[in-house]
Amino acid sequence: MEQYLQLIINGLVVGSIYSLVALGFVIIYKATKVVNFAQGELVMVGAYICFALTVQFQLPFLAAFLITLFFSIILGLCIERLALRPLIGEEGISVIMVTIALSSVLKSLVQLIWGHDLQVYPQMLPTEPIWIAGLPVAPVYIAALILSGLLFAVFTLFFKYSRVGIAMRATAYDQQAAQSMGISVKNIFAMSWCIACVVSSIGGLILGNINGIDPHLGHLGLAVFPAVILGGLDSLAGAALGGLLIGIIENVCDGAAMQLFDIGGFKEVAAFVVLVIILMVKPYGLFGTEEIERV
Repeated sequence: MEQYLQLIINGLVVGSIYSLVALGFVIIYKATKVVNFAQGELVMVGAYICFALTVQFQLPFLAAFLITLFFSIILGLCIERLALRPLIGEEGISVIMVTIALSSVLKSLVQLIWGHDLQVYPQMLPTEPIWIAGLPVAPVYIAALILSGLLFAVFTLFFKYSRVGIAMRATAYDQQAAQSMGISVKNIFAMSWCIACVVSSIGGLILGNINGIDPHLGHLGLAVFPAVILGGLDSLAGAALGGLLIGIIENVCDGAAMQLFDIGGFKEVAAFVVLVIILMVKPYGLFGTEEIERV
């Protein structure tokens, strides 16, 4: 029983990181109706930038963290202005292909600059575990859960009550109507990409402090995609719950498969199996907005 409780706790930590990455997906989709397949690479780039500042340039972590966030904003602006703004009004498949190409470009740049080896962050938090319900939990795991919860609370309030958040929701619902009300759709698109890059970088920092980083970190975007679809592409609450559920399902199923059948790697399959089952019942995800078309 203790083993499964430990798996659940680990799943919550992994799931909280999944939720952060899923939040980036949702923010871009809510504002632009674009599915960003370069989300995992944005996580990777943010993690490498902070690593370079802390390890190679010997900056204090707080300064490196703030510079990384500023870099993420600039990166989001560049992506939106140079790659995506020319495609406003084009077919959705064109934008999707651009994000796929962007993921390849970012991964190649990281490999060119930092190589293929695993890089390890210096310890930022104490290594002495904290005991919860008789189980040891690393402080970095608790920090990941707290930070994820704070970010989701902030962005939920942002989208619900702030003028900019309401403008982003209006733009996602109907771009022409938003423009007629004086909302700058181009600025909303740019802001959504900046926010997604910042959130992704924070997720990369957390992962770097837990497992280290390498160019394969970009695959996290595809691993998180079941959580995005499960929760609903346009739902912040769905991103949070979907990430946590997928994290727990992956860890528990993988642990059970190893214990009962001595089979490893089952967690990559378990998430998609659960996703298919749930989508058969709720095609728009747990909290996604249902779209009804009448002919």
